Amino acid sequence: MARKEHVWVIDDDHSIRWVLEKALSRETMAVSAFDSGNAALAALERGSAPDAIVADIRMPGINGLELLARLREQVPDLPVIIMTAHSDLDSAVAAYQGGAFEYLPKPFDVDEAVALVRRACDLRRQQAASADHGGPMPEIIGEAPAMQEVFRAIGRLSRSNITVLINGESGTGKELVARALHRHSPRAERPFIALNMAAIPRDLLESELFGHERGSFTGAQAARQGRFEQADGGTLFLDEIGDMPSELQTRLLRVLAEGEFYRVGGHSPIKVDVRVIAATHQDLENRVRQGQFREDLFHRLNVIRIHLPPLRKRREDIPLLMAHFLKLAARELDVEPKTLRSDVEGFLQQLDWPGNVRQLENLCRWLTVMASGREVHMEDLPSELKLTPIGASVGGEGGGDWRQALSDWAAATLIRGESEILNTALPEFERTLINVALKHSGGHRQDAARLLGWGRNTLTRKIKELNME
Repeated sequence: MARKEHVWVIDDDHSIRWVLEKALSRETMAVSAFDSGNAALAALERGSAPDAIVADIRMPGINGLELLARLREQVPDLPVIIMTAHSDLDSAVAAYQGGAFEYLPKPFDVDEAVALVRRACDLRRQQAASADHGGPMPEIIGEAPAMQEVFRAIGRLSRSNITVLINGESGTGKELVARALHRHSPRAERPFIALNMAAIPRDLLESELFGHERGSFTGAQAARQGRFEQADGGTLFLDEIGDMPSELQTRLLRVLAEGEFYRVGGHSPIKVDVRVIAATHQDLENRVRQGQFREDLFHRLNVIRIHLPPLRKRREDIPLLMAHFLKLAARELDVEPKTLRSDVEGFLQQLDWPGNVRQLENLCRWLTVMASGREVHMEDLPSELKLTPIGASVGGEGGGDWRQALSDWAAATLIRGESEILNTALPEFERTLINVALKHSGGHRQDAARLLGWGRNTLTRKIKELNME
């Protein structure tokens, strides 16, 4: 039977415990709730550790930071999320200093909290898998020509320390590419440190990147290394670089140019040898034109650029990726891997996948848990997915083949069990052509009728039949 991820929620506020317990339980997680840190530590002594912990920072008895320190001693790899008051910057800094996986400001969005816990559990699972198998991190998967270009770029850069900028939509696998570049570089035995610019509060970013000296600001009770120092000799991956505040762009530019920086509150320069790999889903050239990103920093980062295609541009890889993720999900949950019927596979290849590979991976986890049999049928798919419009659109990017788009629509509609599709398609087809002809002719029906190959009376009749008056 598949093993549920186990999460502990620790807060003296019953309403917070109740909300998180309900939300996480809906995500098929097992949840244990405690009203104090002491109760949680007692439970830890009696049994095994959970996959992740969410704890409030202010509780009677042992507080969240003291609990974090105790947990770091007993279970060093256990991800702990610390909840803090929204405006409590000092506590947030202290949580990071104490080794928290992340901090969660109150009041929080429940969906964001669940996503954060999911990330923590994923990290715990990856750590366990790495310990169990002792093998390398999985390579990137893809046979599409666009992905082969990515592989070739990684190969050409394999003995290089050059700065790389990775472009791609959210969920395309930018961090995987960054890790592959590191793994195949001369720095492979040194640290790989990742930092997401969009995930760290603006007030904490400078300290996260460059560290700080004791007493440099309220709450800085000890000196702390930043990500640059942690990555010394290795690779620093700066994800969502387009979200970096302008004042930090200046500091980053100096590090790239001179290889040194000052900690927050520091007076002595610190030399580092770090390869920087940056990634973004944004159009950095456009942000430069708008004055939102430094042009000199852009050119420093844009030495070599790798573009990751969205999943809709590599549809031929979808069956390969699905098979891979279904096997991974089955291994994680200790069940037999699912397989896809050919009609399901064909349907999934036609979708646009706005969340890209990450969305596909999440679907595989969902199917592994929710699909009733070994073989996945159309009725096993989430209802919202079956209602998703087919990705190939008439006259789409690159002047796509409308006949193929129509064929894809018809196939998907029949797969969903609908019938009498001509009754749907023909009126819409005529309505679309009439609208285009009228727009092209400036609303003159005589000219529009000629463009359509009809007489004016025929056009007038069709407009009435289709309720286009």
